[in-house]
Amino acid sequence: MSPPSKGRMHLMTLSRKQIESYWLPFTANRDFKKKPRVITGASGHYYTTEDGRKIYDAFSGLWTSGVGHCHPKIVEAVQKQVAQLDYCMGFQATSDKAFQLAGSVCDMAPDGFDHCFFTNSGSEAVDSALKIALGYHRAIGDGHRTRLIGRERGYHGVNFGGISVGGMAPNRKAFSANLIPGVDHLRHTHSLEHNAFSKGQPRWGAHLADDLERLCALHDGGNIAAVIVEPVAGSTGILPPPIGYLERLREICDQHGILLIFDEVITAFGRIGSSFAAERFGVMPDIITTAKGLTNGVIPMGAVIVRDEIYEAYMQGPEQMIELFHGYTYSGHPVAAATGLAALDVYREEGSFEQSRQLEGLFEEALHSLADHKHVVDIRNFGLMGAIEMSPRPGAPGARGMEAHKTCFWEHDLVIRNGMDTLQFSPFLNSKPDDISKTFETVRRVLDDIA
Repeated sequence: MSPPSKGRMHLMTLSRKQIESYWLPFTANRDFKKKPRVITGASGHYYTTEDGRKIYDAFSGLWTSGVGHCHPKIVEAVQKQVAQLDYCMGFQATSDKAFQLAGSVCDMAPDGFDHCFFTNSGSEAVDSALKIALGYHRAIGDGHRTRLIGRERGYHGVNFGGISVGGMAPNRKAFSANLIPGVDHLRHTHSLEHNAFSKGQPRWGAHLADDLERLCALHDGGNIAAVIVEPVAGSTGILPPPIGYLERLREICDQHGILLIFDEVITAFGRIGSSFAAERFGVMPDIITTAKGLTNGVIPMGAVIVRDEIYEAYMQGPEQMIELFHGYTYSGHPVAAATGLAALDVYREEGSFEQSRQLEGLFEEALHSLADHKHVVDIRNFGLMGAIEMSPRPGAPGARGMEAHKTCFWEHDLVIRNGMDTLQFSPFLNSKPDDISKTFETVRRVLDDIA
């Protein structure tokens, strides 16, 4: 990590009109535009800012860039592909790279997941998975199964399907009158009383999966099409599943003929030390959604991977007829597919998932070293996902977290993410141990200076 650049002059070359023109996502726009945090370059584990500073990225993009920014092999693949085939339609035709990537993804997936549908993002992957689940039940004669079950505090993207099954209140409240019907939610698993400062999977909370039995009794399990959960909830502030929780969900779904969807947009491709969380936890869902690490964040792309029986259920009727009336202009985009192929090659060649697994202990130790800090009320982690939850400042929820984020960026050349007053960390799969240690030494100094 580079030394702090406190006091360095800020050189903004963007015009005020340019700054005001851009409506940033998930950003406090008015506050941000007073002093924008602008990135103009990246290499390896560092960003270059608009004012010329090198800053360390402690969130590896947005859970996306596991092997670092501008990896030479991935950059080369993008450059080569865009010069050879920039785009071709994906309906009734496609590129060779889309086929190749689908094969590589399925080879990496758990046994029995041999079919892959491409999207452009995690949000689109989730909505596609929900539609595939509903269509599957209709195809096998269970068209009465229309109800979907999500989970409180779940994040499944920002399209209407995703926010309907999602359970993060700020994402839903402005659109609550227009969410899709027939959706219910399991209780979340967060408990400061029982699980504060747990390392890895909490011991308390497996019984919370039985909330699915309550919903089956309420709606009749025979009317439920699918349950969707993040194996490790990410955006809500890192909630690892209690020991036995995912296993119990699988058991209840099997009892009632319900499909289980794992939203692995964050957890897939090494984030928790394996190809997929399904393998790490030894619990096999019926559908897996992915994005982010699929291309190392370089080109937008997502995917839905399904069990063979789900795909085969669609392959009925006249062969000239479309089986699934769903897709996107950029599904299987050739440049994105070439990027994904290169990223998956890098993961294999460099042993990225094994590197991630080896870093877990050091990351956990460094993260929990802040457990004694006066502002900290909980620390949670699993794999290379970690969160430090702080008590909110009286009368100003989120202010303490935002101040920590800004101070790290401007005064310590460090990028961290805050969700309100919870600081989130997502190290590179190939992080240097010293950089992980220095990150949390810096965070401690920042928190010491925050009221």
